[in-house]
Amino acid sequence: MDRTVPSRARTARSQARRGSRWRREAGSRARGRRGRGRLASSTNLVCQYRPKVLSPCARAATSVRGIAITAPERPDAARSVARVIACALWGLETALVTVEVDVANGLPAFVVVGLPDKAIQESRERVRAAIRNSGFEFPLRRVTVNLAPAERKKEGTGFDLAIALGILCASGQLKAKPDAVCVGEVALDGALRSVRGVMPRVRHAAARGVSDAIVAHANAGEAAACGVSAFAFGSLREVVEHLEGRIRVPPASIPERAAVSTVAVDLAEIAGQETPKRALEIAAAGGHNVLFVGPPGTGKTMLARALPSLLPPLEDDEAIAASVVHSVAGLVDPRHPVLATRPFRAPHHTASHLALVGGGSPPRPGEVSLAHCGALFLDEIAEFAPAVLDTLREPLEERSITISRAGGAATYPARFLLVAAMNPCPCGHWGDAGAECRCLPETVERYRGRLSGPLLDRIDLRVHVPRVPYERLREQSRESSAIVRARVIAARERMRTRFGVSSRGNADLTVSELGRFCRIDPETEQLLAEAVRGRRLSVRGYHRVLRVARTIADLAGNDDLRSEDVALALLLRSDP
Repeated sequence: MDRTVPSRARTARSQARRGSRWRREAGSRARGRRGRGRLASSTNLVCQYRPKVLSPCARAATSVRGIAITAPERPDAARSVARVIACALWGLETALVTVEVDVANGLPAFVVVGLPDKAIQESRERVRAAIRNSGFEFPLRRVTVNLAPAERKKEGTGFDLAIALGILCASGQLKAKPDAVCVGEVALDGALRSVRGVMPRVRHAAARGVSDAIVAHANAGEAAACGVSAFAFGSLREVVEHLEGRIRVPPASIPERAAVSTVAVDLAEIAGQETPKRALEIAAAGGHNVLFVGPPGTGKTMLARALPSLLPPLEDDEAIAASVVHSVAGLVDPRHPVLATRPFRAPHHTASHLALVGGGSPPRPGEVSLAHCGALFLDEIAEFAPAVLDTLREPLEERSITISRAGGAATYPARFLLVAAMNPCPCGHWGDAGAECRCLPETVERYRGRLSGPLLDRIDLRVHVPRVPYERLREQSRESSAIVRARVIAARERMRTRFGVSSRGNADLTVSELGRFCRIDPETEQLLAEAVRGRRLSVRGYHRVLRVARTIADLAGNDDLRSEDVALALLLRSDP
């Protein structure tokens, strides 16, 4: 019996049933579409949906078969965009930043755009906790923060306060708009913390017409020193209450400069060493670099530490310029943020090149910048790594240092007076009449070779510091630092009259200015020509001899260079 026929019949019946079911479902879908079409054709229907908000012109032009389609308006609090003034800092370069905050409907989110760095991205959690712990509500909507202009990367935690105030304004919890530059970090409990670089930020804001600043208590002195109305607070809640007028906080007073500290070393304490003292006076008057070479115990370090007692007082513009660098480095005294005396930096010989000239990410100022408008003392300079010493070439020549990184470059000022000390050999007794040197000649050459020729050529004064005879140790009639400083200040006044500014010394004379201010007679010119040929002076060395001679003439009160001025300048430029 053939069973294939019934099997084929069953298959055909099954397919017919499936086809009938598909036709019934298709008809049902068609009837549903026709029903929805009739419903949409009803003249009593006004469609409401939730697309993007339409402009008035778009709503007037939008219609389907004569029926207007309207979209619900967003709440005013969600539509407003708050703007708070902040300031960005790259090295010493500053720029005003507008912190824009938008609170929109949508899933809760907190986004910061505008090229923020890692610290600013982490500020989202700090700001969120600070707002809640200060008694406010963090909006459960989509919060977007834009740091405008967005073309350059923003760094640091100084934007926390501006972001928090912007969120409170955009969410309607702060009615008064802050019109001051806001700089500060917020803690999780809402407290305000100090940040670095407040002084250059507020100075830039003041130059752009912003008259008020809101900072933490520890930064009040820095902001007030810039000539603006600086309002200092301890918490985010206090800032809001002040802006809304519930409390009135007076602006911080302009801080006074710290009292000038007592001089650590006076020249009268140093026995003998008349030639090194004379070199120190010339260095202080003209801003010339000086190197002391001599056996141990001859007073090289004491001479270097007596230099601050000879330097003239800081001018107002110099004090601000030096204080700005210390503000960026976070080394400002909150009570006296403006420096009262010229900085004197003395790094250890194990310092790296990052510590000496600056670096890191983000770049921080090094010792050469912290000594701006002051002095940098390198004791035992031959013990520094040669690669570290060679990094001094650029700041000694350009009076500034540029630190380049992948994210940009930072330039710091570095107009300092270099004073260094070293032994003539590893044992320290080469050429010493009172002790025998134990070093081999090649060892001495290798030791001196740690100072490269280009670096040594940038040092104007190289002075030998010999041992002091016993008879000179008992002398009492020694010249004090106050007497020498009076001569230095008088020479600086002559330079001020010549240049028109007080911050320049003879060490900063350009080549064209040397021809105008360093007039020499034929006899002096012959002396210089013999020195250039006999001592093989480089062009840089020749110019530096003229600059030193110009300072010697200023100390003597002369307008023209004399042969004895040039002779002394050549004598003080001996090889170590």
